[in-house]
Amino acid sequence: MKILLSVVAGLFLVLTGGAAYADSGRVASAAEASAEKRLLGRKLFFDMTLSEPAGQACASCHLPAAGFADPDAELPVSRGVNPRHFGNRNTPTAAYAAFAPAFHFDQKEGLYLGGFFHDGRAATLEAQAKGPLLNPLEMGNASAAAVIEKVERADYAPLFKSVYGPDAFADVARAYDHLADAIASFERSEFFSPFSAKYDAYLRGQVELTPQEKRGLDLFENEKKGNCAACHPSEKGEDGSHPLFTDFSYDNLGVPKLKQSPFYHVDKRFNREGAGVVDLGLGGVLNKASENGKFKVPTLRNVAVTGPYMHNGFFNTLEEVLDFYNTRDTDRKWPAPEVAANVNDEEMGDLNLSREELQDLIAFLNTLTDGYRLGD
Repeated sequence: MKILLSVVAGLFLVLTGGAAYADSGRVASAAEASAEKRLLGRKLFFDMTLSEPAGQACASCHLPAAGFADPDAELPVSRGVNPRHFGNRNTPTAAYAAFAPAFHFDQKEGLYLGGFFHDGRAATLEAQAKGPLLNPLEMGNASAAAVIEKVERADYAPLFKSVYGPDAFADVARAYDHLADAIASFERSEFFSPFSAKYDAYLRGQVELTPQEKRGLDLFENEKKGNCAACHPSEKGEDGSHPLFTDFSYDNLGVPKLKQSPFYHVDKRFNREGAGVVDLGLGGVLNKASENGKFKVPTLRNVAVTGPYMHNGFFNTLEEVLDFYNTRDTDRKWPAPEVAANVNDEEMGDLNLSREELQDLIAFLNTLTDGYRLGD
């Protein structure tokens, strides 16, 4: 993992032209300052010494080669730096996350939108960046001060001061804000949002979809068939921007409880209820029963390489996910929802799609993986 993170970090330097520290004898331009901040964010994102103990970076659970999700597809939820510690959820991708609006209630739609983490508990990208470093089940630091002490000892500490001033470390709270600001700046870069999938090339008129991929797209957008685009919009924006394949809303899909989750066996300090714990999602954050069981609609970009799926990692493959969407309400093989209230029974559960149609949908979803090269 350490070697892979180093290779990816080096690749970013190549892609960004090897941005370096600004000359100390002059004032950096806005563009240079932005490049410096992204470079600092990159160093923080890939730094495996920022966990306690050392050994886990942000990139460990948001690996670029795994679609900016957890590369350990064998586990349904993510493991912390302490090998005995597990979170209760599957790590969401960080790709394209920068496009999410701040968490808010949309009066017109009557829905909660935006925010970060599966349950929207972080309103902004900067707030999200602060969380894992202090989570005892993730990177395990005892305090923001402990994190900043490590940053101050790092070889990129001069860069931190170059970006945020000579007194950047004087106040821990402000320094921690700076750290989050730098990571968020990096996450807003093209490195995380390249729009380089085959579907992007198709929207640019550079390539045609295969007949199967086109059938899958038609099903994806058909309101009377798959209707996936209801929550995962697939058309260009009015400004010509490429779609993000999420409407940033929250939904209860009726996902069953994952009985074999390793989270049920962590120390009782972190889960007093053991296997009896129920994940209320957005409802737990807001303390609103009307939102119980709802989780943020994820982007489908890179979905083919970011399994396992759902907030608790219940499904291992896209085939399983689509089978669930198609037959949740008609096939008794599916266990009851973990949270029975607020289940979406209007847009999924009995789609009546054939096996061939499901395979067409999967073929289309595979066109959403970044890194497509013309001629492939």
